[in-house]
Amino acid sequence: MNELSRRAFLKDLGLPASALSFLYGLPSLQAQADSSPKKRLIIMFSPNGTLPGQFWPDASGEDFILKSIMEPLAPHKDSLLTLKGVHNKVGGDGDDHMKGISCLLTARKLHRGNIQGGGHTPAGWASGISIDQEIANFLQSRKETKTRFGSLEFGVAVPNRADPWTRMSYAGSNKPIAPIDDPHQMLQKMYGQMKDRESLVSILDDVAADLKSVSLKLAKEDKDMLEEHMSLIRQVEKGLVEAEKESSTVHPQPELDPNIELVNDNTPKISRMQIDLLVNGLANDMMRVATLQFMRSVGQARMRWLGVNDGHHSLSHKPDKDKSAQDKLLKINKWFAGELGYLCKRLKETPEPSGEGNMFDNTTIMWVNELGKGNNHTLENIPFTLLGGGLGFKMGRSLHLSGVNHNRLLMALAHGFGHHIKGFGEHKLSEGGPLDLA
Repeated sequence: MNELSRRAFLKDLGLPASALSFLYGLPSLQAQADSSPKKRLIIMFSPNGTLPGQFWPDASGEDFILKSIMEPLAPHKDSLLTLKGVHNKVGGDGDDHMKGISCLLTARKLHRGNIQGGGHTPAGWASGISIDQEIANFLQSRKETKTRFGSLEFGVAVPNRADPWTRMSYAGSNKPIAPIDDPHQMLQKMYGQMKDRESLVSILDDVAADLKSVSLKLAKEDKDMLEEHMSLIRQVEKGLVEAEKESSTVHPQPELDPNIELVNDNTPKISRMQIDLLVNGLANDMMRVATLQFMRSVGQARMRWLGVNDGHHSLSHKPDKDKSAQDKLLKINKWFAGELGYLCKRLKETPEPSGEGNMFDNTTIMWVNELGKGNNHTLENIPFTLLGGGLGFKMGRSLHLSGVNHNRLLMALAHGFGHHIKGFGEHKLSEGGPLDLA
């Protein structure tokens, strides 16, 4: 069954769009040309640099030991690749935090502008497309890899403001893309059935009868997968309702200094909801590219659920000899690694529609940060870490590189999808071609 006839079959069933979104990814309805494993990309961002001594493995090669920050990723060590020695050499206007996040995926200089950073020249938005959007556009241009959204941008505790410190994805020059950090809004975008937050109506109830009717026409494996998708959505809806109740009764918004950024105490629950929605979207083949942005560059998140009441950015500026600050930063960075570990786990728990392996096998996750180290604002040794598979990279390694431009790493991601670009971002920084990770 080709793509056009498959779509025609689904339309002939007379189902609403929300029901079709569940059925779209079922294996027996896939075209023959779509039988090969789907390649996917997730880019996860956490801010304010890392603790190099607690992050980078000492050894290079396959025989390496994970440091404290990376311990939550131990179950996925054989599918992990750390890349020490990848630098952001884009330069140009803007402070290092600005250039760190807004040049991170674009690999291009910021436009000149009037947004003043910390003691540096003012700047504006990035001057080019980000690699996630570049890859999404490539996939959308091909019939066999085209999806409903192309990409989805998830956020967790990203403040409601628009500036180069809050944006890492760009549709093009001067075209920042805002992440959605409200699971209610993301669920509405994905399934289009929510009327309002206060009266959450099950998106499945509206189409239950239709889905039951269609299930009689499906093979057993499709029925099982359909039930799995329906179950996951109900879990997500239940979590959204519970979080709404807790947010309005248990954790009311306190009156604080308006200049202090506060991360809601429900952030851990929101994070898991967003990750579940992300995995669900990939499972339904709504998109094959996604970003997951935690907070923002220069963010003053106060992670009280970790026993940390200090602002994250302020802590990141403390000297290395400040043991109290180092201990708190270790907790923070380890928490981010734990959320990444949960994402890996959810992908491993989700079988491929083809029945061969799981989604983690064919999904490459890249964990990124805008700085290599917070208290010196370095743009060298950015903690790029890859997990998963599907792009032909040799995983289960710790690589010590010598000053590789991060443009070449972004090119390698594109080439892994079959998008053989000859350069990306600043042209001169793409010399040498894509980084060889095979």
